[in-house]
Amino acid sequence: MTTQVHRSTGRLRGHYFAGAAANALVFGLTVAGLALSMPAARAQGTATVAPVKIAFDIPAQDLNRAILSFAQKAGVRVFYDTAKFGGRRSSAVSGTLSAPEALDALLRGTGLTYRFTAPNRVTIEDPTSSVGMGGPDSGIALDTIAVEGEGSGTVGYVANRGTVGTKTDTPLIETPQSISVVTRQELNDRNVQSLTQAVDYTPGVRTGQSGYDPRFDVFTIRGFDTTYNGIFRDGLRWPGANMSVFKIEPYGVESVSVLRGPSSALYGLGSPGGLVDVQSKRPTEEAFGEIELQGGNYDWLQGQFDIGGPIDKDGQFLYRLTGLLRDAGSPNTLGGGVNDMTFIAPALTWKPTDQTKITFLGEYQKSETPASLPYYAWDGTGSETFSRSPGDYNSQPQEQWRVGYEAEHEFNEVFTVRQKLRYGNADTTVRYTGLNDLDPDTNIASRYTGYVHDLLDAFAVDNQVEANFATGAIEHKLLVGLDYTYLSLDGGIGFGTAADYDYNTNQPLGSTEDPPFNSSRYRQRQAQTGLYIQDQMQFDRWILTLSGRQDWVDSKDEDLLNSTTENIDDSEFTWRAGLTYLFDNGIAPYVSYSTSFAPNLGVDSNGDSFDPTTAKQIEAGVKYQPVGFDGYFTAAVFQINQENGLVTDESNPLYQVQTGEVRARGFELEAVANLGAGWRVRGAYTYLDLTNVAGDPTTIGLTPSGQPQNAFAIWADYQFQPGTTLAGLGVGAGVRYTGATWGDSLNTFENDAYTLVDAKLSYDFSYLNSKLKGWSLQVNAQNLLDEDYVTCDAGYCYLGAPRTVLAGLKYRW
Repeated sequence: MTTQVHRSTGRLRGHYFAGAAANALVFGLTVAGLALSMPAARAQGTATVAPVKIAFDIPAQDLNRAILSFAQKAGVRVFYDTAKFGGRRSSAVSGTLSAPEALDALLRGTGLTYRFTAPNRVTIEDPTSSVGMGGPDSGIALDTIAVEGEGSGTVGYVANRGTVGTKTDTPLIETPQSISVVTRQELNDRNVQSLTQAVDYTPGVRTGQSGYDPRFDVFTIRGFDTTYNGIFRDGLRWPGANMSVFKIEPYGVESVSVLRGPSSALYGLGSPGGLVDVQSKRPTEEAFGEIELQGGNYDWLQGQFDIGGPIDKDGQFLYRLTGLLRDAGSPNTLGGGVNDMTFIAPALTWKPTDQTKITFLGEYQKSETPASLPYYAWDGTGSETFSRSPGDYNSQPQEQWRVGYEAEHEFNEVFTVRQKLRYGNADTTVRYTGLNDLDPDTNIASRYTGYVHDLLDAFAVDNQVEANFATGAIEHKLLVGLDYTYLSLDGGIGFGTAADYDYNTNQPLGSTEDPPFNSSRYRQRQAQTGLYIQDQMQFDRWILTLSGRQDWVDSKDEDLLNSTTENIDDSEFTWRAGLTYLFDNGIAPYVSYSTSFAPNLGVDSNGDSFDPTTAKQIEAGVKYQPVGFDGYFTAAVFQINQENGLVTDESNPLYQVQTGEVRARGFELEAVANLGAGWRVRGAYTYLDLTNVAGDPTTIGLTPSGQPQNAFAIWADYQFQPGTTLAGLGVGAGVRYTGATWGDSLNTFENDAYTLVDAKLSYDFSYLNSKLKGWSLQVNAQNLLDEDYVTCDAGYCYLGAPRTVLAGLKYRW
C-alpha cells in the first residue's frame, strides 16, 4: 500500500510515479534554498550549488523509519511504500551534514547506493539485484520541492523532535515523558493572543481557572500551578514574583512545548505538574516578510509585522525583526478598560563557521490591562450577582524587556558546547478599587483603593557540554550542565480611599490618587545554582535515560516596614530515570520516575515561613509515530504526589497556606496529524483524579478546587485544495469541554461543566487572481456561541471569557 505524508507549511509540488511506483518512495529534500549535490565519484550531472548543512541525529534503526526521520529533519513531503525496505537496518547519522552526506551515512552497510537521475532527483538502487532497483520503475526518488522550514522536524501541526524533554535535540518518541508541541502553523490557524490560548488544546492543561483574565498567563498542568515556576523561555526559566509576571506575546513565538510531570532533574526548581517552554522566533536562511492588520470586537485594532533573512550574500549573518502594536478595549469593566500592547523583538544570528553559531535575542514590550475583573465572593447562598469593576482607577501597566544570546560550537563529532544567557526586567503597577458600601437610595458607592508596584529583575545562564560516543554496543548522548538563575523583587502594597462611584451614570465622582506603601514594603532575592548530568544510552532498540541534578538555592526576604529579614538556604538532589523501547512500526512504550522541588518565599498569615514544595511522579505510556503517516499519538498514565504545596488561604485571600500532601492520578490521550489533502487535526483528552491525602483534616479525601476530572478538546483545520471549486478557502473549528469542578476546598458547591466552540475562516486571494499572490484574510472567533459560564476557585468566582471575533488582512512575501 502506498501512503502519503505531507511535511510542509505551504503548498508543495510533488509527484506520484505510475506503474511500479507502488513500490517507490518519493522524497522531496529541501530546506529553504536547498540544492542537492553529490560527491564527484557518485554524481552524474551534479549541481554546483554548495549543499546546506543540517544537524542530524538519527540512530540506527529500521530503514523505513530512518528514511522518514531523515525527511522530517529536512522538512519534506514523502510518498512511499512502507513494505519496500522491510527488515533492513540503517546506520546512525550524527553531526552537521549536507543531505547527500547524511544519506551516505544512512545507507552505509545496507548494500544500497544512489545516483542522480535528473538534476534534482536521486535514485536509490540495489546493485546486486538482477532486476535491480535501478530499473525504470523502481528505486526511491528524491525530489527537491519548495517548502518553508529549516530542518527542524516540524511541519504543519506535527513536531517530531525537540529539546524540552532532554535539553538535547532528541526525537519526541525517544523521550520518556509526556510532551506536547504547539507549532507556529497551529498558532497561526487559531490566531492565539496569549500563552494561555496557545495551550488550550493540549492534554493535562487547565486554562480558565480564574475566568477571563488578560493580566497573566495562568494555567495548571496535571492539577498544579505553573505561574511562577513553570514558564520557560528558550530553555531558561522565566520567573515571576508577586504581581510581576513576564508576559509573553504569542506573535513573537515560534513554538510552545508542554513537558508534563516533575522536571527538576534538568531545570531545577519548578512546578510538579511540569513546565511550558516558549521558543522565540529566530532568524531564517530565506528572506521573507509579512505585515497584517487586525480588527475585532471590544475596539480591537492591531498591526503586526515579521521580516527576516540573510544580511550578507554568504548567509553568515541572519536577522529577524518582529513587532506588534495593539489598541484595544477590554470586556467586563465599567466605564473603561484597555488591553493594549507594544512589542518589538530583534534577533541576529552569526555563523562564523559551520561548527559555530551565535544567536542574539532581544525584546521590548509595554502592555496595559485592567487590574480588577468581575468576581464575587462565595457566601453560601449561590448568588451570582457579579461585581463589574469600574474602569476609572483600574489598570495594570507593565513594561518589560530582555536581552540574551544562545551560542553553540561543535568541536568534532563527539563534543559540542552551548551557552544560553538572558537578562530581563519587568516593571509592573497595579491599581484597583473595591466596594466599601453602596447606598441603595442613591446607587452611589464608597470605595477603597489598592495599589501595588513591583520591580523584577531576572538573570539566567545555562552552560552545557554534550558528548556523543559509544562504549561497545551502547551509544551515549551525555550531557553535563551548570546553570544559574537570579531574581530580585522590589515592591510594595498600599491601600487608600477612592472617589465615590455613581452606578447610575457609571462615572466616578472625582479623581483618585495612588496611596503610599502602608500595607507592605518588601525586597526579595533568590539565587539558584544547579549542576546536572544526563546520559541517554541506546542499546539496539532500548533507550535508558538517566538524569540527576543537585541544586543550591539561597533566598532572602526583607520586610522593610517591620525591619525584619528572613534568610533561607535550601539544597536538593532531584533525578529522573526513564526506559523506552522502539518498535520498528513506530510504537514506543516507556516508563519513567521523576522528582521535583521548589523553595517558597513569603510567610503565612501567622508569619511562619514555608517549607519547600516537593513532588515525585511515576509515569508509563506509549508513543506512536506511524511509519509513512504524518502523525504523532500518545497515551500516558501517571501518579504525582506533592508535599507542602501552596494554595490561597480562603480565610484570608491576601495570604497563602501550605497543604500537606496532594495526589494526582490520571491518564491523557493526544493525537496530532497532518492528514493530507488539506487536513490538520489536534485532539486531547484528560482524566484527572486530584485528592488531598494529608494535611488539614477537614480537606483530607476532598478534591482541590477548580480542577475538572474530565476535559476534552479537538481542533480541525481544512484547506480546500487546488483544482476544487473552493480552492483558497480554509475553515477550522474547535471544541473545548471542561468538566464540573469544586468551587472551594471543602467541596461544598460545584461549578457546572461547560463547552466552548472556536472557529476560523480564511481565504488566500491568489486563487482569485494571481496578481494578489501573498494576500490573505482570516477571521477567528473564540467562544463562538458566546457561552456564559462561571468558574469558582478557592471560594471566589469569575466570569469566563466572552465571545471575541478577530479579522486580519495579511500580505506575505
